[in-house]
Amino acid sequence: MPTRILIIEDDISIAELQRDYLEINQIKADIVTDGFEGMNRALNEPFDLVVVDLMLPSMNGFEICRRIREKKNIPLIIVSAKKEDIDKIRGLGLGADDYITKPFSPSEFVARVQAHSKRYKQLTGTGQTQDYLEMKNIIVDKAARKVFVLDQEVIFTTKEFDLLAFFMDHPNRVWTKEQLFRQLWYMDDLDGDVFTVVVHVGRIRDKLKKAKLSELPIETIWGSGYRFNS
Repeated sequence: MPTRILIIEDDISIAELQRDYLEINQIKADIVTDGFEGMNRALNEPFDLVVVDLMLPSMNGFEICRRIREKKNIPLIIVSAKKEDIDKIRGLGLGADDYITKPFSPSEFVARVQAHSKRYKQLTGTGQTQDYLEMKNIIVDKAARKVFVLDQEVIFTTKEFDLLAFFMDHPNRVWTKEQLFRQLWYMDDLDGDVFTVVVHVGRIRDKLKKAKLSELPIETIWGSGYRFNS
């Protein structure tokens, strides 16, 4: 089935540029210029991925991400002219899987959309075998894509789940931020993108802590990266 993308962007010239480059790569894209309408379409139509700007009429991109993430686990990519770290932290914290700043390279944009949508389709495909990981009072059910901490289910976004499962698949090894980005985002390291890894690791730790896990297994190795201690 062809990949179908929703672009929520009020600058029609940018939206059409995004759509044209996606369609050159056989990816169908719909454009919506209003935030509230975009959120409703994202929630009620079968899109494989949503691209959203932050500054939109009727509803901003942060609120759109929050509303979508409450209901769906599809990939969300923010494309915005807002370059401050606080905006990136907020967007990723609300469940966005990636954050691209304007102006952007069209080829980079397409590569990120392809990587996220491909991974999402792989993870939601049929015929997966039951596969459990269990360490440090954490259980990861790969087939059901569920996480249990101290026997209580904890909800993780797509990329949070992928990152936690990857750590548990490769315990006691130090991974740099660049390596994790390449492994989980399926692209070569691009300037500034490792910040996404930092935010996602922080969100995983916060959720494990809120679940009353006494010992957090993901350790920061200063100057090197991260390690999941089994």
